[in-house]
Amino acid sequence: MTEKGFETDDSGLIAANIMHFGRALRAAGLPVGPGSVLDAIQAVQAIGLESRSDFYWALHAVFVSRRDQRELFDQAFHVFWRNPKILERMMSLVLPSFGDDSSPPEETLSPRVAAALAGDDAPQGDEEEREKEITLDAAMSWSRTETLSEKDFEKMTAEEVDAAHRAIRNMRLPILDIPTRRFRPDPTGPSVDMRATMRAALRHGGDIIPLRSRSKRRRRPPLVILCDISGSMDRYARMLIHFMHAVTNDRDRVHTLLFGTHLTNVTRYLRQKDIDVALEKVSSAVSDWSGGTRIGTCLHDFNKHWSRRVLGQGAIVLFISDGLDRDAGDGVSREMRRLQGSCRRLIWLNPLLRYDQFEPKSLGVKALLPFVDDFRPVHNLNSLSELADALNRTGPRNSAEMTNWRGRAA
Repeated sequence: MTEKGFETDDSGLIAANIMHFGRALRAAGLPVGPGSVLDAIQAVQAIGLESRSDFYWALHAVFVSRRDQRELFDQAFHVFWRNPKILERMMSLVLPSFGDDSSPPEETLSPRVAAALAGDDAPQGDEEEREKEITLDAAMSWSRTETLSEKDFEKMTAEEVDAAHRAIRNMRLPILDIPTRRFRPDPTGPSVDMRATMRAALRHGGDIIPLRSRSKRRRRPPLVILCDISGSMDRYARMLIHFMHAVTNDRDRVHTLLFGTHLTNVTRYLRQKDIDVALEKVSSAVSDWSGGTRIGTCLHDFNKHWSRRVLGQGAIVLFISDGLDRDAGDGVSREMRRLQGSCRRLIWLNPLLRYDQFEPKSLGVKALLPFVDDFRPVHNLNSLSELADALNRTGPRNSAEMTNWRGRAA
């Protein structure tokens, strides 16, 4: 097909296929909107359809904006533009045929891409295979919930993501109460309440002096969440937003701030009871989602403008980030030292800890680790459920585990 023929006779069919391909990419997790689809159509019109390689890179230039999207795009491209059933369903009667056999192996296909391209054309045998799989799971007493709890957020299909959202919505984060400076009447309290005792003595004319006791009031400490929303954290941040919403609506004194290239306080938006309304307001307020990361600058902004407001009364800080910093750790140590000194406990949740071979080699990670009280993974539902153990942990800040991490980062 010549470029001229594409522009005149078959442009509607090609445009329809590019539109459906864009929908498939969006279902797989790529941020593809109507504007991107229009740009892709114009790009293909400009380069024509003589070369499969030119066609691939024209769509790649429009739809791929980050390094971690390349694999998903590549798999989706090869499957979508070569599968006869998908092409028939998407009205690709005029697509050129290519002899390239470089499509990725079936066993390495991303589950997100597979789910996005599955549609209604799945073979009948697949239904039988699913029934067979369910029967096998029941026989082995293997719970679907347990499997979902262990699965990495990055590898979840769209259906599993929805199920994870429902599970997160029902999560509760118990934090032990801590004593405050204030007191309350307590008949078995350890100290005498002199003021209450004197008032009681006056009621009896001073003949009887009944002792009144008191104990310290206990209250759950404030919880402050600092979450990285840069490109490398995009998939996890979108899932953790649901976790932050659930925690914010379950307890008082929860403060959530998102950071990428700058800091954004989204606490009041997450107090909306409806998760869809909350997500819409957060999306409108945050302008640097999936961009770069400037950890030192954002921590300086937090320490300067927010720490005095939210870090009182023994606050616990959850710092959620992979530690990858565009500024190579510039200013991070200074701001982290100040942050740790202002809170009761500083817990770092890092999705990169899902890898057994993770080593703290980047400059950002090395700058963060000396000032962290706990270092934990956050990549699946189980890691979120186990977070309560870290929040309720008491004892010295310099645990043996953290000493080991700091030694590896040195």
